[in-house]
Amino acid sequence: MQDGAPAHFSCFVTDVLNERFPDAWIGRGGPWPPRSSDLSPLDFFLWGYIKIIVYAEKIRNMQHLQERITSAIETVTRVMIQKT
Repeated sequence: MQDGAPAHFSCFVTDVLNERFPDAWIGRGGPWPPRSSDLSPLDFFLWGYIKIIVYAEKIRNMQHLQERITSAIETVTRVMIQKT
């Protein structure tokens, strides 16, 4: 974003996102538009909830980060998603 371009909008990045996450990424030019009203509950609850758990302790390395993300996702219940 050094040139002021929005994140995830270069052709290379969108190609990679489309290849790795078909119909599943959020951003300009993607299948889910940024700031979509459909995404508001996820933006304001789920991702914030996950970040609080993940960063509750200092991350030591990439493996530790992956473990923290996995354990945080495992705490999300069906009821939490339904209420969101």
